[in-house]
Amino acid sequence: MVFLSVFSSLDQWLTTTLDSFGLSPEAVYYSKAVISILFLAVLAFLLNWIAKNVILALIWKFAAKSKSQWIKFMVKNKVFRRLSHLVPIIIIYALGPLILGEYPRLADLTYLITNVYIIIVVWIVLYAFLNAAADIYDTFDIARARPIKGYVQILKIIIGIVAAILILSVLLDRSPVVFLTGLGAMTAILILVFRDTILGFVGGVQVTANDLVQIGDWIEMPKYGADGDVTDITLHTVLVQNWDRTISVIPTYALISEGFKNWRGMVECGGRRIMRHIYIDMRTIRFCDEEMLARFEKIHYLKDYIKTRKKEIDEYNKKHNFDPSSPVNGRRMTNLGTFRRYITNYLANHPLVIQDQIYMVRQLQPNEKGLPLEVYCFAKTVEWVNYENIQADIFDHILSVISFFDLKIYQYPTSEMSVTLTEQSPVVDFDSRNITGRKET
Repeated sequence: MVFLSVFSSLDQWLTTTLDSFGLSPEAVYYSKAVISILFLAVLAFLLNWIAKNVILALIWKFAAKSKSQWIKFMVKNKVFRRLSHLVPIIIIYALGPLILGEYPRLADLTYLITNVYIIIVVWIVLYAFLNAAADIYDTFDIARARPIKGYVQILKIIIGIVAAILILSVLLDRSPVVFLTGLGAMTAILILVFRDTILGFVGGVQVTANDLVQIGDWIEMPKYGADGDVTDITLHTVLVQNWDRTISVIPTYALISEGFKNWRGMVECGGRRIMRHIYIDMRTIRFCDEEMLARFEKIHYLKDYIKTRKKEIDEYNKKHNFDPSSPVNGRRMTNLGTFRRYITNYLANHPLVIQDQIYMVRQLQPNEKGLPLEVYCFAKTVEWVNYENIQADIFDHILSVISFFDLKIYQYPTSEMSVTLTEQSPVVDFDSRNITGRKET
């Protein structure tokens, strides 16, 4: 009642003042309408300024002292700042009937704009709230294994579509059901327009449900040039920071439709596989004689093996009456077999090799480069630099001790091959265009 009497007095005063300027009744009517709408706009702007600069300042101070993560993240994502846009709406709906009561058309237009504004404000507030909720979720450990950013983006798209439909229904004064019916008829077009979104959503659900990729996983996907850590999983894309610090962008649905390698298992087991081979010159492989065995027996990692193996072979050969004068008869130890045993024992005693994981030294298929001898084990680290150092140390040792077993590493061209080729290759006399047949000296 007090506001009504105040506004009635102001209206009478304004009418008297405008009449004093000698204006026509029609001019007075429109002048009062313009002044009324300006007054309402200024009042709404003033209260909005107070809400942003006074009330929000108090909320920020409270959030700074509060231990609640919700308050902090809602302030960070500007939820309260966007809520402050509702203050002008409250003013318009509260004072509009008093100020614009004499101007029904102007009031209808004002309320129309206000309704659209309400939808937009609620739209952006929900977006900010979803961002705050996602940030809070990311503070939990489960966020790494079950990211929800894709679901948040889907909710944003749905909210955006609903808001657009409501805005159209307000502007055109039609029921939202009409637009929903029209959307049903445009299903094919919508599927085409939102194809990537639909595929991304389906792919994201499968990736999350099956725990295929987590943030922080090291993945490889050569088709997209990806080889590094996953930094973000969204509705449409998965971001991978490669080891050269570049960023690869992979469509989320590509993780389902195409193959990729995830190194998470290596990280979880705490070790990284070493699988590297060297080529043995097959011309240096031979049976061990007594002098070699006596030398090998002095090696710490072979002492027990040589004694046990010699006894086992001697008993076998005697049992089957093999003639020991020929090394072809019966069983014999070879320098390569002894070398393999040495590397195996070396790995078994290496402090940086995981002992409860498989480790072995095996021969691969011989080829033109020699006999591949492969070392297979797991280093006690997942860090790249430490892993490379451990692997290098192991092979430094192998390459250094191989000569003690009268073996040689194949490398092309070998010095022996160079000498052989030089001695046997004829020299061409280009002056006479004849092959002389003499040897190069």
